Amino acid sequence: MILELADIRIHPGQNAAFEEAIQRGVREVASKARGFQGYKVNCGIESKERYILQIFWDTLENHIVDFRQGPLFAQWRAIVGPFFNGPPTVEHFELVAKSN
Repeated sequence: MILELADIRIHPGQNAAFEEAIQRGVREVASKARGFQGYKVNCGIESKERYILQIFWDTLENHIVDFRQGPLFAQWRAIVGPFFNGPPTVEHFELVAKSN
């Protein structure tokens, strides 16, 4: 399993609308992508316009090839992109250890 971690900054005052949009975007678009396993979204406490999106994928290729190079990515960005205050920082991680 691969973890995609996206550090997103949004325009001030758009929190409620962004939170609705990101959940709708995952539900209606990203969740349909090959290898999608689930997601989490967290909002910053000190920085209210900062969000961390975690998406769990079967493989790295499921995200960077199947999703990002396919038609779903444009649909995703149409829903969430207008809220971005700059491009998100996106990185991928492999699981090393886990607690029960």
